[in-house]
Amino acid sequence: MPTLIDGHNLIPKMGLRLDSVDDELDLVTRLNEFCRLSRKTGLEVYFDGAPSPQAGPRTIGLVKAHFVRLGLTADDAIRDRLRALGRSAKNWSVVSSDRQVQANARAAYARVITSEEFAAEVINTLRAGPPANAKKSNMTESELTEWLALFGEKGTKDKPKF
Repeated sequence: MPTLIDGHNLIPKMGLRLDSVDDELDLVTRLNEFCRLSRKTGLEVYFDGAPSPQAGPRTIGLVKAHFVRLGLTADDAIRDRLRALGRSAKNWSVVSSDRQVQANARAAYARVITSEEFAAEVINTLRAGPPANAKKSNMTESELTEWLALFGEKGTKDKPKF
């Protein structure tokens, strides 16, 4: 299920600090790893307070990050996104512990997940998943050589006929 996330509301629940220079990037990095491990897609995270030159949406890996310009809030942007979704908003989840954001999500018939619940899901997935640099295959070097000899482009004349 695609998900809209109130980013600054989630950051402290993930053990990150809002006063950190890289708090938003750190959250997006963790959300990308979560998406990779859980095979979840459709995450959109909203951050408010972006100065004009940095404001706007950008796709960072598997996550779409919306940097909402100064003068507006992420809450407003999430509400506007839900309105734009119209009837399909019922197929989306909204992550926030902010009561107004939750009320807007319920009014659009979207599923509401608290930041605490979502943070726990992300943290558990990250802890349970394999490290990013983990060996992806149990194939030995000699097995790889054998497979390449059988199925690789070179040596096609020596390939056994089945």
